[in-house]
Formats: sequence, structure tokens, C-alpha cells
Amino acid sequence: MVNHMRKIVALSGGRLPGLRRSSVAGRLGVAALAPIMLLSIPAEAVGQSNFGRAELTPYAGYRFGGSFDSEDGSASVRLDDRGSGGLILNVRETANTQWEVVYSRQDTVADTSALAGFAPSTNVQMEFLQGGGTYEFEGTNVRPYLAATIGGTHISPEAPGLNSDTFWSMSIGLGLQFRPSERLGFRLEARAWGTLIDSGTDLFCESGLGGAVCAIKVDGRVLWQIETFAGVVFRF
Repeated sequence: MVNHMRKIVALSGGRLPGLRRSSVAGRLGVAALAPIMLLSIPAEAVGQSNFGRAELTPYAGYRFGGSFDSEDGSASVRLDDRGSGGLILNVRETANTQWEVVYSRQDTVADTSALAGFAPSTNVQMEFLQGGGTYEFEGTNVRPYLAATIGGTHISPEAPGLNSDTFWSMSIGLGLQFRPSERLGFRLEARAWGTLIDSGTDLFCESGLGGAVCAIKVDGRVLWQIETFAGVVFRF
């Protein structure tokens, strides 16, 4: 940037146009030159400042897997493979690392045919809210990256009277980010979501006058799901 300022000064005959010591006109001249000097800065220098520090990525994907097994093994609830969507916010920390906050949601269906007193299927909403970071490997317009986050999962059976619950969860992903321009990009990723189901957790419970009646009591385990998605990256 200093070299560019020197070129501007040289073109103006050795001094900045309109600049006089301790004069309002001089200050206005500097203010008028500011946009010109910014335009003369190389794109690399702008990228190293605040531009591109934050990224917002809405995405759509498809999530696979997920099942609950009872403690005695007599019943099982399997989640259907369904579409998913979410929103990811990244804030750059260093040239290769970013902080990340991700919200993801899947509206799926659970096979409850093995549970007494339930319909053959029950709509279930899975919501994830997690925070963590990414590490980008060296690249130009295409950059591979790793992502890891931790947070919570909210599981909501949508049948009338059934209770919802929230659990600790984590995720790890591997993806590619394409950067055709400074402000716009594309993100392709495969991510594994793991929800930590506590030992003895009651699920698909119905509240009544005599208290909660639970159709399934889950053994301690991790509920794993795999998601593949694509998103548009808006950089600002």
C-alpha cells in the first residue's frame, strides 16, 4: 500500500493534491483521495484485511442412518433417510483456520411399528446447534478442509402427547470449498453427526395423569448419522 501511495504522490508533482498543513481543504483532499488509494491496493492486500473475514453458508443436503435400540433388545426405532438443511457461519481466525457455528435440521420419520400402542410411523424433527472450527489446506480456487464441532441435538417426536429431549452431540466433516470470486463460493461436504444418548434415557414418552409412560428406554450409545450437502458461500 505504501508503494501505491508513493505513486499517487509522484503523479501529483510531489505532494498530495489540495493538501495544506492544518487546513480543512487539506483534510478534505485526503478524504477525497481515500477511495482512489483503496482502489489502487491489490486484491491480495484487501483479502488480508477485514474483507472475507466472515462467511455465511445456507445449505441443503441428505442425511442417512440413525436408530434407537432398547436396553433388552426387544424393540428398535429406525430413522428414515431424508433431506436436510441448515446454515453455517464462519469467522476467519488465521489464514488456515476459522471459527464455525452451524445449525442443521432434518424432518424425518421413525419406524415405530415395533412399539406397542404406536402408529406404524412417527414424524421426528432432529435439530443440531453446534460450535467449533475448520482447518483449510493450502489451495487457490479450490481448498479442501476439515471441520469439527460440539453442541446439542434436540429430538422432537411430532405425535400428539409425545415429549422431546436434548442431548450432547458432536460432528466431524471433510469437504471442498470452491472460490470462483472474492464474494461468492460453493461448499461440498460430508459430515458425521454423533448424538450422545445417555444410558437409561427415556424416549417416545407420553405424559398422562399417572406420569410419563415411555415406549422405549435407550441403552447408552452414540446415535450416528451421515450427511452430505452442498451450500452457497457468501463472503463479507
